[in-house]
Amino acid sequence: MTLADLPAVKMERDTTVRRIKGYRTCNNISEQATDTWELNENNDSGEDKKKLELGLCLLEEGIGVGLAAIFLFVLWGLVHLSLQQLVIRTSTDEFNAIRARKHLEHITSVGPRPVGSPENEVLTVNYLLSQIEKIKAESASGPHSISVDIQRPTGSFSIDFLGGFTSYYDKVTNIAVKLEPKQGAKHAMLANCHFDSVANSPGASDDAVSCAVMLEVLQSLSSLSTPLQHAVIFLFNGAEENVLQASHGFITQHPWAKLIRAFINLEAAGVGGKEIVFQTGPENPWLVQAYVHAAKHPFASVVGQEVFQSGIIPSDTDFRIYRDFGNIPGIDLAFIESGFIYHTKYDTPDRILTDSIQRAGDNILAVVKHLALSDKLADSSEYRHGNMVFFDLLGIFVVAYPARMGTIINYMVAVATFIYLGKKYSLSSNAGRRCVRELAYAVGVAIMSWFITLLSVLIVALLVSLMGKTMFWYNHFYVSICLYGSAAAGKMILIHTLAKNLYYGNIPRLQLGELYFDVSMTLWCCALVFLTQQGLCSAYVPMLMVAFPLLIKLLLSQEFKQKGATLKYSVLYLFGLTLPYVHFMFLIWVVFEIFTPILGRSGTEIPPDVVLATLITLGTIFLSSYFLHFIYLVRSTKKVLAVLGAVFAVVLVLVSCGLFFPYSDNPSNPRPKRVFLQHTTRMFHDVHGQVERKDSGVWINGFDYTGMRYITPHIPEINDTIRAKCEDSHPFCGFPWFLPVRFLVRKNWYLPAPEVSPKMPLQFQLVSREETDWGTTKLSFEVTGPCHMSLYLRPHSGTLLSGWSFGDFTPQFGLEGEYFIFYSHGLDAPAWKFWIEVQAPKSEFADGMITVAIASHYFFGEDQKTPQLADLLDRFPVWTFPSYWILHNWRKLSWLFAAE
Repeated sequence: MTLADLPAVKMERDTTVRRIKGYRTCNNISEQATDTWELNENNDSGEDKKKLELGLCLLEEGIGVGLAAIFLFVLWGLVHLSLQQLVIRTSTDEFNAIRARKHLEHITSVGPRPVGSPENEVLTVNYLLSQIEKIKAESASGPHSISVDIQRPTGSFSIDFLGGFTSYYDKVTNIAVKLEPKQGAKHAMLANCHFDSVANSPGASDDAVSCAVMLEVLQSLSSLSTPLQHAVIFLFNGAEENVLQASHGFITQHPWAKLIRAFINLEAAGVGGKEIVFQTGPENPWLVQAYVHAAKHPFASVVGQEVFQSGIIPSDTDFRIYRDFGNIPGIDLAFIESGFIYHTKYDTPDRILTDSIQRAGDNILAVVKHLALSDKLADSSEYRHGNMVFFDLLGIFVVAYPARMGTIINYMVAVATFIYLGKKYSLSSNAGRRCVRELAYAVGVAIMSWFITLLSVLIVALLVSLMGKTMFWYNHFYVSICLYGSAAAGKMILIHTLAKNLYYGNIPRLQLGELYFDVSMTLWCCALVFLTQQGLCSAYVPMLMVAFPLLIKLLLSQEFKQKGATLKYSVLYLFGLTLPYVHFMFLIWVVFEIFTPILGRSGTEIPPDVVLATLITLGTIFLSSYFLHFIYLVRSTKKVLAVLGAVFAVVLVLVSCGLFFPYSDNPSNPRPKRVFLQHTTRMFHDVHGQVERKDSGVWINGFDYTGMRYITPHIPEINDTIRAKCEDSHPFCGFPWFLPVRFLVRKNWYLPAPEVSPKMPLQFQLVSREETDWGTTKLSFEVTGPCHMSLYLRPHSGTLLSGWSFGDFTPQFGLEGEYFIFYSHGLDAPAWKFWIEVQAPKSEFADGMITVAIASHYFFGEDQKTPQLADLLDRFPVWTFPSYWILHNWRKLSWLFAAE
């Protein structure tokens, strides 16, 4: 507006004044403006001047968008800068990362270390023992003694893992080392790592680096000149990848387990970077306080704890075993960066920076030392009183306080917000009701915009999936931000622009800006109250998102009343949002850092674009909450909508053209496609025990949504004509799953191949059959085979599996009433003997009562790969990671248990 426009303003004065008089406002700014305009109704120059001032106090579109963009980019940069600064403070000489790296390189030099392999049971064990004996000899004259025990436990347990899972282990390996004062100790803390790895992966980050760190921590503690108050037990467990077996054997069977009062578990869900504390407890807030007090480079989040323990992430750690079977509180740490190469051949020592080892060693050494000197360790149950709220700020320091104090803080912030809103909207009865109604309508508009935005972006994600271009973002993450983020932001802005122009009409823009700030405050406050009532420590997030905006708004209220949405006001407003937004953006980074790689191994049934688009949309909604009122404070949104629309259209076209390939073999940043290949021979028996069918082939599982779409051009015979169908009459569709994940991976391929003939074939026989006095049939079996086998049971309709030899717990079944038992053993294990007990009225079961199947898995050695499998592997493109092994598989149907 210029001075030349004032005559036109004057001509519209009467109409404008009448409109404003007809709408009583709900905030001081618009009331002041209305009163001023009414007082100056007969004063043209005064009214024109005020009109001009009201026009000038609205933001220019470019300035508003520019400020918001700069604010978000700077905070995103701060988050990434903090993640790159692995060692914030100068490290002491107590922990030697160079020496720890040498341990890491030696452990991984033997290659993959599956349970039962010589690499795991002999070479790695011998190296660890030699280093422990060396440390023991060097510290012999010090105030501590070191005891070493090699444990090879046998046992079983059941957990609700992937739909039902029972584990049986025999003579797996544990190396337990106890460091204690020479006069002895009654209490101990445990530090745990595992030195085994999955097949076909060197397992540097998962979990050799943790064992290397523990060796160096042992070296440092043993050289102390003053004795520790309590013992420290270092457990190098050799069977974690077999679903937590060795830790169960230690905590339930080893005599030292009775001494343990707390533990630290070192794990990985990625390769390198910072190790994050992602779960603690249960309860025992003193453990978090110990970490906060002692850790030199803290990195922790209670949000991660509550997300992980919710079961959303399909994974688990030894933390669960010590918590559930040992009733011991602890701290769980894990590397989470570069999850794309977790459990692949790329998990090598060179990808773990020395600074990563240094920071992990500094933290673990400091925390272990602190706990070993703590009086609280002696009777940790005395300090078991609720949870802790904890979170770090850019890795510089950790904020931690008891959850009960957090509840008080949360409700205080909520009450302050309600007082703020109540004071603002407590006008006379009619005006007050009208103002509250307008706030409610505005909340409805905001929620409607969320719903429409999410629905629109999901439609785009489904369209991309239907076009066969899903997972384009796997190797080009920021392209997904450009596509789904621009769609979400554009839709949000469009909806509120339409509301501003069509629904609100001539209501002053400043008043609408105030109204929608209150909307954001109200919605975050509702989230705060809800999460607090649910007892979630994560409620601190909405607390931050309420407290700081409320404070900055109160401080800037006079500035806004007098001058409106000026540049100064906007800059100060954004500055006040810095702390909650930088932390919130860090949480967003954690979500994408964890979930984006997981979507590359989440199976064939979940459309990953839908999941990622949902996460991006939710992130956009949350981040836009306190920018929402900017839409009402700017003069126009045409340019920003045009830019967002153009970005969306261009990226959608490029994605549709297949420009962004999902995978990469870039050595510095690989994004491999995971494929499992298992050369197997299957035998199916009829009810009389005769082989009714036998086949052999390479069973192929693609562990992401694209299936074999990108593989077929390279290996034409792997196509949809060899898709394997589920045979419902057999357990687990007739396929020898290594883990019970068939509900995630339903698209399989079965390429015919010659019969498998391993040098140590599976032998499976019924040893005895006994009719019990209580009307059941007890069947005993004996199995010989490799170190890994899977047993599958499916009771027929009307049959009850009433008992078995896999522990005194109730048999745990999964989907469709099927039972999955996973078996593994270390060296020199005897034949696997087990029994099951079946209850059913046999006269009604001419076709038998239960179906039994067993499969053997050859993960290492000369039986791991056949010539046909080797030829097929050579043809896979370089951007894949084919994990392979041989299966010798027998299918025994229920002929042994049919009615006679």
